[in-house]
Amino acid sequence: MKKSKAYQPYLIDSLRDIGEAEDYLNAALEEEDPELFMLALRNVAEAQGGVARLAEKTKLNRESLYKMLSERGTPEFRSLDALLRALGFRLAITANR
Repeated sequence: MKKSKAYQPYLIDSLRDIGEAEDYLNAALEEEDPELFMLALRNVAEAQGGVARLAEKTKLNRESLYKMLSERGTPEFRSLDALLRALGFRLAITANR
């Protein structure tokens, strides 16, 4: 019987691709579960270089980013916007059709 491989390393590796990360975050948003979206955001942040790198790009301190990305994190709009921009994304609104 073959051993299964851990999924997390594969996921993080695939999320280094900006297109994959975009699709992943959008899929998490569609679930309408804030905790799931924050988990997805943590995974993308890890794939894109981790909290230390993001702290430099966002001009937020590492402690704030760790709190924001924690399981209990509830980021403020400005912080979330800064994080998404540092990851190469932006917030957008689309109409339900």
